[in-house]
Amino acid sequence: GHSFPTRRSSDLVAFGDYMNDYEMLQNCGESYAMENAHDEIKKIAKYIAPSNDDEGVMQVLKKIL
Repeated sequence: GHSFPTRRSSDLVAFGDYMNDYEMLQNCGESYAMENAHDEIKKIAKYIAPSNDDEGVMQVLKKIL
C-alpha cells in the first residue's frame, strides 16, 4: 500500500459548495466556499472563492501554491 505523510487537519485546504461539505470545511485549516455555495457554507468558510463556473478552485490554487 501507499504511505502518506501524516497531516494535521489544520494543514489542509478544502473547497465546498453544499451541505455535504460542512464538516470538512469546519475541520480544515483553510476553508473556501465557492461563490455559488449554499449560504450556510459561506457562513462557516474562512474565504469565498470564485464560482465553479469560473474555475474558482483553480484560481485559488494558482494563488496559494
